Amino acid sequence: MLKIRSLPVIAAAIPVLLSACASGPPFIDQMQPTAIEMAERRGAFEMNCPTAKGELLSSETVQPISFRWGYERAEYTVGVTGCGKRNSYVVICPDNGGKSCFAGASRVDSMQ
Repeated sequence: MLKIRSLPVIAAAIPVLLSACASGPPFIDQMQPTAIEMAERRGAFEMNCPTAKGELLSSETVQPISFRWGYERAEYTVGVTGCGKRNSYVVICPDNGGKSCFAGASRVDSMQ
């Protein structure tokens, strides 16, 4: 049987437990398909290869520049291959509530 004193503790714990269940997968996992798609689109354009396909090489979470401002970011390295060429791209996705990413630097290699 519950005592009256433990009811406030239980009442306070319920929202915390429910919010943990409703949060879904981490941001870095949520944005991975978007990051790969962004790298594929850029690679297809740069390599003039509409069939270019991307593969995740690495991912990490990058903290904001300052604890007072900025967004945590997911950073992905994606390899894109197609039409006898391959590039790698660094794709950044800020955790700012949107679904936008941008593909940064690339490195072009010819496949032998």
